[in-house]
Amino acid sequence: MERVEFRRSFLGRLSDGVNSVCEVTLFAALTLMTAVTILQIICRLCFRALTWSEEATCFLLVFASFLGAAVAFRRGANIAVGFLLDALPAPVRRIVLLAIELVGIAFFAVTGWYGAVLCVSERMQMASSMPISMAWMYLVFPLTGAVTILHLAVHVENLLKYGVPIPKIGGEA
Repeated sequence: MERVEFRRSFLGRLSDGVNSVCEVTLFAALTLMTAVTILQIICRLCFRALTWSEEATCFLLVFASFLGAAVAFRRGANIAVGFLLDALPAPVRRIVLLAIELVGIAFFAVTGWYGAVLCVSERMQMASSMPISMAWMYLVFPLTGAVTILHLAVHVENLLKYGVPIPKIGGEA
């Protein structure tokens, strides 16, 4: 798609700021997951195995996966069949892209809602090897759902204003 010159809206700037926090948090989660895994290997070989490390690594992996998906949606890097869209006439392509973004918003709203319900219903359930409520683990669903909805709302705004979901910003897709 061609380069589109535009002025960032409040929603776009908010999405950018939230995405920056998500990227830093994602890096920290992946780094921590790697450190815990290395620590577990060292302890298992040289000392005594850590009882909590495997569960912590699993939780960090799930958290990083959902956070990474939110970052990917911000960049428009989610999986797509682009050649089909490119074959459509521009007005139809815009309608199809808008429908895709709206379905995404609906999906993440449902995911976030049921994640919040799960947080409440499982708040007394504890993780099996760590003294942490499972509500903290399930919080990833409403949080990343809200972040992804914000990013998709910016895509909808850009589609309506400029005809493209993600205008190029300084070389970024």
